[in-house]
Amino acid sequence: MNIELISRSVYKPGKVAVVLSGRQAGKKVVVIQQRDEGTKERPYPHAIVAGIERYPLKVTKSMGKKKVAKRSKVKPFIKVVNYAHLLPTRYMLELETLKGSVNGDTFKEPSQREDAKKNIKKAFEERYAKGNNRWFFSKLRF
Repeated sequence: MNIELISRSVYKPGKVAVVLSGRQAGKKVVVIQQRDEGTKERPYPHAIVAGIERYPLKVTKSMGKKKVAKRSKVKPFIKVVNYAHLLPTRYMLELETLKGSVNGDTFKEPSQREDAKKNIKKAFEERYAKGNNRWFFSKLRF
């Protein structure tokens, strides 16, 4: 079986993956949009992903509300990543709120990119506060 066919079926929107190379290496990401055939500018199979650049810190019972709020912050990033630089995991993330916020045009204008990051940050922090998808919000240790 062709390796490209396998990788194409793996990266569905909502799939959690780990970035293998580059500045964000070792960070967890969620696939927002998949481009199996590529585009004119990027003629290779790739995915638009949103991930966590800075993970939330550990919180204990003795901390006050203000400190807990500060330590629960998430710094997101959005990126276009080649399938060859992603490692799929078994986890999925429901991302109805993220789907509309990032698309191919988002990367052309810096202001659009910042707006998309704000939307993603809000969605990630809400999800973290609820306690959903714990593994996604913990730092990858290897």
